[in-house]
Amino acid sequence: MKKISKTEAEKQIEEFFSDIESKTPKEIKKIKKLAMSQSIKLGDKRKLFCKKCFNPYISPSIHVKNGFIKIICENCEANSRWKII
Repeated sequence: MKKISKTEAEKQIEEFFSDIESKTPKEIKKIKKLAMSQSIKLGDKRKLFCKKCFNPYISPSIHVKNGFIKIICENCEANSRWKII
């Protein structure tokens, strides 16, 4: 893998997340590794895929309670909790 600049990596990540529904877990894992290697924060983009199986959320089960949003992955049934700001 050749070295790329941080700005090129940011552009690549933005382009990747514009069409996340058609991506595979392997591709998501690869782009996350690129972001980590360049010290780029994914921010709200990390809420678009499951942190356990790396599948993109297409129709997850969503629950809102006590200031938290709980997303249950349709593939692996893993729970992700995010504080509502």
